Amino acid sequence: MLDSFCVAASLFVLTIALGVLRQGWLARLILILGTLATLIGSAASLPGGSATGAMWSLGDIAVTWQLQPAAAWLLFWGGLAALAAFLSPSRAQKPAIWMAGAAVALLGSLGVAGLQEGISFLIAWEFLSFGGAVILLADGLQETQCGGQASLYMLALLEIGAVALLLCLVLLGAQDTDFTGWAASWATYGGAAFGVAVLFIIGFGAKLGILPFYEWYPGAYGSGSGASGALLSGMVLNVAYFALGRAMLDWLPVSAATGVGILLVALGTISAILAILYAFQQEDWRRLLAFSTAENAGLAVVALGAASLFRADGLIMLMTLAWTVGLIHLGGHSLAKGVMMLSADRVAAVRGNYQIAQSRVLALAPWTLGIGALFGAMSLAAMPPMAGFASEWYLFQTIFQGFHLTSSAAQVSLALGGAGLALTAAIALATMVKVFGIGLLGREENPGKVTGRWPVLGLGLLVLAYAVALPWTLAALARDNWPANPATIAAMVRGPILVPLTPHFAFISPPLLLLMGLLLALIPLGLLGWSHRRHGRRRVPVWGHGLRRIPAENAITALAFSNALREFYSFVYRPGTNTRKQHTEREYFVHTLQFNYSQAPVFGPWLFRPAVRLVQKLSDRIGLVLQNGSLNAYLTYIGILLIVIFASVFYL
Repeated sequence: MLDSFCVAASLFVLTIALGVLRQGWLARLILILGTLATLIGSAASLPGGSATGAMWSLGDIAVTWQLQPAAAWLLFWGGLAALAAFLSPSRAQKPAIWMAGAAVALLGSLGVAGLQEGISFLIAWEFLSFGGAVILLADGLQETQCGGQASLYMLALLEIGAVALLLCLVLLGAQDTDFTGWAASWATYGGAAFGVAVLFIIGFGAKLGILPFYEWYPGAYGSGSGASGALLSGMVLNVAYFALGRAMLDWLPVSAATGVGILLVALGTISAILAILYAFQQEDWRRLLAFSTAENAGLAVVALGAASLFRADGLIMLMTLAWTVGLIHLGGHSLAKGVMMLSADRVAAVRGNYQIAQSRVLALAPWTLGIGALFGAMSLAAMPPMAGFASEWYLFQTIFQGFHLTSSAAQVSLALGGAGLALTAAIALATMVKVFGIGLLGREENPGKVTGRWPVLGLGLLVLAYAVALPWTLAALARDNWPANPATIAAMVRGPILVPLTPHFAFISPPLLLLMGLLLALIPLGLLGWSHRRHGRRRVPVWGHGLRRIPAENAITALAFSNALREFYSFVYRPGTNTRKQHTEREYFVHTLQFNYSQAPVFGPWLFRPAVRLVQKLSDRIGLVLQNGSLNAYLTYIGILLIVIFASVFYL
């Protein structure tokens, strides 16, 4: 197992070198081989995890690498989405640099998933951020200034998370940066342990898109290609969730688990609701799917919060159930989001842009693209029997177990979380109908040749296979919790049936749902065949308000589809509409009409912009004092910095 990961890391380093040398095709081949090695190592690490391997030493500190089963599960499914992205035609303007950036991100993913020491972990964490920025800039699908601003905004918010994690390292790892002692160190903080947990949530939540950090998602994803989105929504998101789960379930003192669990449930629920509300209003495939990624990360965080609440009451089986549900959800999400992101690339290759419009690209494209995209959209809409349906069903059943908790506040938080998840699921269904359905409607334009559809089909079929095989693949997670509880995983399955620990509470069976769906589909297919043989085929115009021909201008747009919800939740969206008219001679002779509309972000105007203005004002006032040109002042600054460093090393 360790040999596979060593080979993968070596191949990723080689890919970086080849990318810098602009050897695009060779870099792509080596990157694919490295991803395959990662998949082999991840599969071999289930269900028992990998062995521990010594990497190098930082002074007296030995840096080790060991992959736990939960991390192996998330790496495997995220790696499949990444492999499909690498096999698809690249839309990057600088493909060689894109491959190098992807290799940096994957190298960071391996580090975050397996490193057992704080300093090296932080370095790997920064690899994720840097690699993500490189692939977005290498795509070059926006103007240089716009793309650069989106990446800079992303990096700025991610660095807030990095600083929070650095503070956690100082607080928990000042004496020993090895992770084995962090739980004991955290327990010494007493009531302040909750504050350390908040730092971890800020640190890992910056990449997971937990509010307010989800606001970097649409700009960053919208500046890159679908392949970049598949990588960020898959491997990168998965390892960030694993890192947060390890901190909350392995290191966090049990005394703080209730408060932290309530916070996680609240943050996850509100993040999911806001993200899917804004996803529904997007007109760009990538921006819509970016918000959808933040929504699904929020759902997984709700599961993690439930696990923390159950842990506080000593309900180990329910804790394991909740944590496993989060893993199931993100595994299926990696596949489904990869399908939709790559489908967006294929649509853009034909239409020239990523706008959600009635062009019938998906309807007239080869079935290999349409079927794959359909399965991905169905999963993200939580429609049976797809992966998203199975995981969200499990999530609801986990939330419904809140009556076992002793804390009234915890019970209320799970009840409100369940209500929020129901709202999220309803809007997610409408969102996927919008992004997929509008692409099926409209005029029968004959699109150009669609390339790269086979990875979309393969990944789409995996979305279905993921759900159907879940009753048997769950055994790979038998040792996925802290502590491992194989009895819980065994209690989640009854043959081909999935149950939330007991079949008397609820149950579903994805394989039986698929079988029954295929059998029931024979009825309408038989009626259709009988009607065709008896009456033949007739083509008649669709009825539209009594018109013989429906004008193309009357086609349903992305705005028309979502405008009702836009008005209903106007207190959230704060929508704006601008109309500009240009006249020829007099005012009643309108030459051109420009119509623009927008939704105001929630945290940008109220949190981020005021913070930026505050920093700018402070820099204007203090900067002249600090940078006064005096050499003695600069030497004083250096001396103070050295004193702080020595104090942190010898006294913390």
